Amino acid sequence: MEEKRRNALEPMLYLCATPIGNLEDITLRVVRVLESVSRIYCEDTRHTAALLNRLEIKKPLVSCHEHNEKERAEEIIRSVHAGEAVAFVSDAGMPGISDPGERLVAACIRENVPFTVLPGASAALTALVLSGFPSRGACFYGFLPRETKERREAVAGLAAHRGTLIFYESPLRVAATCAELALSLGDRPATLVRELTKVYEEAVREPLSALAARYAEAPPRGECVLLIGGAPDAPAATEADVRAMLESLFARGVRAKDAAKEVSALLGTPRNEAYSLAMEIKNEGEGK
Repeated sequence: MEEKRRNALEPMLYLCATPIGNLEDITLRVVRVLESVSRIYCEDTRHTAALLNRLEIKKPLVSCHEHNEKERAEEIIRSVHAGEAVAFVSDAGMPGISDPGERLVAACIRENVPFTVLPGASAALTALVLSGFPSRGACFYGFLPRETKERREAVAGLAAHRGTLIFYESPLRVAATCAELALSLGDRPATLVRELTKVYEEAVREPLSALAARYAEAPPRGECVLLIGGAPDAPAATEADVRAMLESLFARGVRAKDAAKEVSALLGTPRNEAYSLAMEIKNEGEGK
């Protein structure tokens, strides 16, 4: 009876961090909570079942992923109102960080439902320390958008950031992403970290162009984190610099308005000046 009372949990949602590779990285508190809740909501029931089997924990599992998170949030809210303690875990790392969990938290805040976060492993923070790049002012972005226009705008918005940039990326897209970022941001120092906390953990520290060449023929294996040095101090862009970038963007089919916006973000040129030069280049091309 005393043991049961000691392990009793307050009715609320417990968002629990899980290992990103090495099972020993799970915390004692997370284990205790997973043993004590009435059910566990998880991104993938098969993945979480394997983790719980290793921990010798038997609990009902309910899927909660990006396609049903809104509906599951309503279910969780009803459960907590009914006096239950329930947990949520993503496949690996911290829920809500490039993983399901954000909507659950937003719903709890909106409905004034108690919840708490149990800290633990995080691929982004672990990779940042391993990279050796400065942590002050570091910016975690996660996965870049897949759509070309949204992706280009996202990169342009990060170009002037002085702190370390942190991205998640699929192994199959690492080479293309490094090549694209080398063109957009300049050939900055970078670190590709993979298989964090596992036997074959690796951190490759090379300029973006070298990483692109390295992985063009043989993509890396495992989960990847790409870290890039922040924007360096640079002299003011000359008109020749602006013209060259605009012409490069036009060659890729970018419209004058969007090209001026991107050049302004990347080179610091006032947008109206970039747009005027863009139209001048366009008119020159039409006059030929």
